[in-house]
Amino acid sequence: MITDGLVTYPGLPAAKIATHLSREAAEEIYGPGTTFQIGLVTLCTNTGTYIDVPFHRFADGHDLTELDLGRVAGVPAVCLDRRGSQSINLTADDLADLAGHVVLIRTDHSSNFGTDAYFDDHPFLTAAAAENLVAAGVACVGIDSLNIDSTDGGERPVHTVLLGADIPIVEHLTNLQALPTSGFRFTAVPPKIKGAGTFTVRAFASVAG
Repeated sequence: MITDGLVTYPGLPAAKIATHLSREAAEEIYGPGTTFQIGLVTLCTNTGTYIDVPFHRFADGHDLTELDLGRVAGVPAVCLDRRGSQSINLTADDLADLAGHVVLIRTDHSSNFGTDAYFDDHPFLTAAAAENLVAAGVACVGIDSLNIDSTDGGERPVHTVLLGADIPIVEHLTNLQALPTSGFRFTAVPPKIKGAGTFTVRAFASVAG
């Protein structure tokens, strides 16, 4: 949920939610009893749950307007439980038969969202895990953590490897504990914004009944 003043990542601007046209002002335009509200939202593109596409990492990578929706809209998905691990490796065996699937990594770090603890000691994938995800031919990768990479230094090998292979990344997911291991489809679609490499999404799963 995005609220006024929300800070998703330390050092990035907070969300600002305001009113452009109030209901009171609308009555002066449309007449008594006819009211509308028009909001005004100022967002850093890295706000809430968001998706990264290649332009986020590479100057010559494609932006949101060229995102293949086949990777992020109603795609078969799995949720791998990696609670208790900070540095998360995924082997070829972990990813067997997952070509074309979305791979979600459950760490439960999202339980700290909105607190200072969310910014510290967050779980992340290893560079080897990223290489194995590319080799497996997955469609997209998501995690319920501050960053899919370690933030101890400036290197971002997981972003580099995944986005370099045109595999979108979804970060700051929540409620992965509600998902089964498999048997569901995942959707995380951003608006088509020219020149943007990342933006907020409404991420959700459709679980077979």
